[in-house]
Amino acid sequence: MHRPLTASLCLTAFVAAGSAVAAQNADAAGKAFADHCFSPYLTAATAQANLAPSGARFDFYDLRPFSSAAPSPVTGRAATAGTDRRCEVAFDGYDPALAFNWLEKGLIEEGLLNKKAQVPDGFTPQDGTSFIAAAQLNPNRIAVVQIGVRGPANAPETFMSVERLTPLNEEGSQ
Repeated sequence: MHRPLTASLCLTAFVAAGSAVAAQNADAAGKAFADHCFSPYLTAATAQANLAPSGARFDFYDLRPFSSAAPSPVTGRAATAGTDRRCEVAFDGYDPALAFNWLEKGLIEEGLLNKKAQVPDGFTPQDGTSFIAAAQLNPNRIAVVQIGVRGPANAPETFMSVERLTPLNEEGSQ
């Protein structure tokens, strides 16, 4: 007559193990984002090599690379109007606080935390965005960062994204 208790203990252990794996994957995804997505020299090949091992889903394009690398075409979600680069990482679960911590670490590593800028008028946040901010990369380049949760309530995914806006022209518009 101890079967219900045994089954309950086994189910609890299984759920706890699944939660530990999900947390580990979320940390790996966040670390991959912080370590690589802010690098101006990330290419499609290095994004694949450095982001994929984390187990995260990622979306990357760079239409105007800073290096001599070939442009990386848009292959995932459509390019955001007014941007020439996106690096986005997503992982299963609802954890915007963890995503924010990794986003902050990435901004610190690249020296961008104290280079705040206004999110440009007309920039459309993704559905599910709970945090959006901008950083001044240089006098005529801005990066917009977003964190959010999307998907159904029973299977949410947390995302972290950085998009580089196209350069400003002499009149100050894109």
